[in-house]
Amino acid sequence: MGLLERNEYPPYRGSGLDLKALADQLGMDPTRLAHVRASLQPIFDAVARAVAEYRLRPQAKSRPKSASAPERARTNRKVAKATPASSSARNGKRPGRRPKPVVEFPDPLETTWEEPGSFGVALRLHAARHGETIYHLYNAVVRPEDGVNRSTLISWGRGAKAPRTAISLDILKRIERRYRLPDGYFAKKMGSTDRAPGDFNLDDATPAERRRLAWHLPEDFNRRPRSEQAEILDWVRNVIISGSTDYRRYQTMMMRQRYAVRFACASGPRRKSSIATAEGESGIINAPKRLNDEMAEILRFKTSTFAAFGLQRNGVWGEETASQKVEHFGLWFGAFAAPPESEVQGFGADPKLLTFAMMVFPQIWDWYLQWRERRRGFYTKWEIDLLSIAAAFCREETGWLRQTPRMAGSLKEIDGLISEQDITEARADWGTACDRMYKHARRRIKEIDRVARIHRDPFEPILPVLEATSPVGEYRKITEEILRRMPDERHHPRSAAEAVRAFLLLRIGLHTGLRQKNLRELLFCKRSALPTAERRLEDMKRGELRWSTRDQGWEILIPSVAFKNANSSFFGAKPFRLILPDLGRLYEMIEAWIDRHRVRLISAAADPGTFFVKTAKMTSTNAAYGQNTFYEAWRTAIQRYGIYNPWTGKGAIKGLLPHGPHNVRDVLATHILKQTGSYEQASYAIQDTAEMVAQHYGRFLPQDKAEIAARILNQVWEAA
Repeated sequence: MGLLERNEYPPYRGSGLDLKALADQLGMDPTRLAHVRASLQPIFDAVARAVAEYRLRPQAKSRPKSASAPERARTNRKVAKATPASSSARNGKRPGRRPKPVVEFPDPLETTWEEPGSFGVALRLHAARHGETIYHLYNAVVRPEDGVNRSTLISWGRGAKAPRTAISLDILKRIERRYRLPDGYFAKKMGSTDRAPGDFNLDDATPAERRRLAWHLPEDFNRRPRSEQAEILDWVRNVIISGSTDYRRYQTMMMRQRYAVRFACASGPRRKSSIATAEGESGIINAPKRLNDEMAEILRFKTSTFAAFGLQRNGVWGEETASQKVEHFGLWFGAFAAPPESEVQGFGADPKLLTFAMMVFPQIWDWYLQWRERRRGFYTKWEIDLLSIAAAFCREETGWLRQTPRMAGSLKEIDGLISEQDITEARADWGTACDRMYKHARRRIKEIDRVARIHRDPFEPILPVLEATSPVGEYRKITEEILRRMPDERHHPRSAAEAVRAFLLLRIGLHTGLRQKNLRELLFCKRSALPTAERRLEDMKRGELRWSTRDQGWEILIPSVAFKNANSSFFGAKPFRLILPDLGRLYEMIEAWIDRHRVRLISAAADPGTFFVKTAKMTSTNAAYGQNTFYEAWRTAIQRYGIYNPWTGKGAIKGLLPHGPHNVRDVLATHILKQTGSYEQASYAIQDTAEMVAQHYGRFLPQDKAEIAARILNQVWEAA
């Protein structure tokens, strides 16, 4: 009632109530108002309409007070000097042209027109075609409770701005309805903004989750019933955000339970600090100096060009493998350091007692294996891989632990795990202790391999693609969806640059079948520049995208040493070279990316020199992708353009789930297997061997094999 008495509008935020401002005025808790938002909204909408009608209603003029005789005389003298009043003033009417009445559907003055190419020109054209100005159009379509200024529509008509919020897009639909235009007419003119509207009613979501969810919500989300809003949010969270597979749900839950030992000697990205702040909590702890020195010694042993004098080794670790092993060892020691009363339910050992020498005791590994089985519910290849490392460390002649008996001096008693007697026996005969662990590890590997299950099925997220007749053709629909929804670069330059990047990620991945490392570290050379020498690329272990004057096309050249399987028979010590086809606007997008989009995303950050760069924020110092950020970039492209969303009608493929860049290798291998039935030819597409394709890539089902055989046999009957 106070708002009506003061003729004030209720506090709005977009098309909905601003609950925080309303709670401040009423002196209430905002959470209490959030539960009754649906009931409050129509009440305050009615108040807003009443205030608007009151302000538009002509007000009765107040009678002036009687003036004294001297005042009347002065007034008469002024009136005598003044010019005669106009007839409209004498009649009590406002001077000027009378305002045009607002009708719901104005008749067009012209029924034919030349179709404009931009949003602003189209808006002005159709307003003029119906005899209206943008000023009058504002009076016709914008309501007082919308909270949109007249200058907003004027800037739309000038082409200076484009609608992006939910209420602005709703007003755009009102204009289309008013002028009897097809649904989505103006949206096509301005190009897809692909900017998430930020005024959805998501009070229970954190700001970060709000940004992720808003990309996938329908524009009329706020006007839908609460039950339907809850259904939409549940679907988006389970299918698009998390992926809805059993492994993704497990991974999401486990990521909240942070535990690990962080090694200072590790190169590359480091885990964010998450030190436990209270007793009984798990977290990421820094490795004690002795444990960190041991890790550094192992890295030197496995990554140096030559093994140290007196030591032997079997194989070396590359940079990526070494980084992965450091992370795995950090998780292994983290399980022993985590408190037993925490969510992780670790052993609770003092970190200062931890040492790599612990790995020679079978009981240590049995505890860890049982702990892993309790957490996941079953065994996987993860446990087999870790046991293989333990066996390699203890192997005769080449094992690192076997060749460093001084490590026995680092052993300390850990109550419930390592006794003084165990330490005494190991120090007395280190070789026998390593042999016992080697045999134990080999036995456990065989036992676990018999019952191990596949938790992360690599084919599950892309099953709709692999089951299609043409898997590559099905996956290509995602790139076509990106082109269809490409934002207008004039109004949304950064969004357009990110869409071009997503397009090139998927297209180059589909043409080359490269692994993530080779793709994210790919360098580039402009047309007019001199390409990098092949010897230089070998030293850097990177490839390059460059213009081939001989073939008149964009070429990708990668030395064989840059690949994970550099010693594979596929390469034969020769570089990988591929000319990209000038199809589906690929060359157009490559040149636009190099000329302007790439620089736009780098902004003020340091240029890493790679073809693909991430969007640099205000705090970014480098625009280079890392392993995790590149994976998220691919996954985000699939979430925005690949997964069909029934609530918005956007997305290319029904049933698709979020996935990373490695899955494109499965798509290529499966496509060639379905077309040819040849593992050898499928291996050519992903730079590998036929054995690896048969073991790890390509979903080649019995019905696919039968179909190929039937296709060949049916030719006999067709010829007859």
